[in-house]
Amino acid sequence: MSKGLNYSKWDHIEVSDDEDDTHPNIDTPSLFRWRHTARVERMEAADKEKSEFSDEASKFKEKLNAVEAKLKQAKESGDAGLPDLQAEYNDLLEEGKKLKAKEEELKKKERLTPLNVDTLSKDKWGKTVINKGPEKPRNEKLTDEEVAQRYKAFIEKNRENIKKFGMFKKYDDSRQFLVDHPDLVCEDAASYLTVWCIDLEVEEKHDLMNHVAHQTIVMQFILELAKQLDYDPRDCVRPFFSRIQTTDKQYKDAFNDELDSFKGRVKTRAKARVDEAMKEYEEEERKKRLGPGGLDPVEVFESLPPELQKCFEERNIPLLQEILSKLDPKEAKYHIDRCVKSGMWVPDGHKEENDDEAGSQGEAMADGEEAIAEEGDAAEAGATSAD
Repeated sequence: MSKGLNYSKWDHIEVSDDEDDTHPNIDTPSLFRWRHTARVERMEAADKEKSEFSDEASKFKEKLNAVEAKLKQAKESGDAGLPDLQAEYNDLLEEGKKLKAKEEELKKKERLTPLNVDTLSKDKWGKTVINKGPEKPRNEKLTDEEVAQRYKAFIEKNRENIKKFGMFKKYDDSRQFLVDHPDLVCEDAASYLTVWCIDLEVEEKHDLMNHVAHQTIVMQFILELAKQLDYDPRDCVRPFFSRIQTTDKQYKDAFNDELDSFKGRVKTRAKARVDEAMKEYEEEERKKRLGPGGLDPVEVFESLPPELQKCFEERNIPLLQEILSKLDPKEAKYHIDRCVKSGMWVPDGHKEENDDEAGSQGEAMADGEEAIAEEGDAAEAGATSAD
């Protein structure tokens, strides 16, 4: 058996302006006008309350999304401000619960409001047709090599326009340029701008880096807005600029905070790149210096006793022979061996016919080495005889 119609919603109806019997002494037209005015004012107040709540909920959602993004980034980078962000996030969750309760209260109030002549009927057959924007690009699953090839092709085609966008100063110029070149609104363009910022910081072009960094965050905020709304990024160009150019202080503060954080990350990455390049350069130079035995002459020189360092600095061969003869034979042999392996001492240098000075030094060093070897043999022979 089918259920009958539910007539309960007709139990609480606010009568229309002309359906009420009034007392003979009451001016009926005036009463009807007063009722109508009061009802309209109540409806306007209710609409205003719902509109204010909608704005409040929208701003809350934006703030919550911004704090969530910062919190995620802080957790990944180990930022020292993580506890403060977590506390702010917890406070927002409590605020969200209050907003939810307020929303339920508004729904209940609307449900209990009596129907009247303005709310009894609703448009059933009317419809609105909205033209669809460009189809949202699908997230294709590409290999790392395919992604790199796509990025390279995109940059080769659009490098000039990306750099033009990076140099704009006014929001209106940036907006119009992206409207005229919608293909630039994508992750590849944002990646190129980021790399460009790091390159500028490495080159110590700090002012230009700060300017391009601003345009990079503009691009990233457009892409983030598209993700939040699940829209094609090209459809979010005008909404972003409209919002950033209004008096929405909270949105501007979030933009500036992200800009400052981005500049800090660029400087950190640029410093790391410079340090890495310096290490590679120093390692290459060290390899070039290595002697025939694979030792670095700089490291060997620094490990020598001060009196031996002085001999090499002054190229004083007699003094070198004298000091070596005074050292313990094993210690002297240790230093000579390291000097030979590093190329600081060339035992057969006296055989070089084209460099007399090098030949004389090499001959003297060879004689010194032989003398030390003889002293070492004599010391060992003496120790054997004593035994």
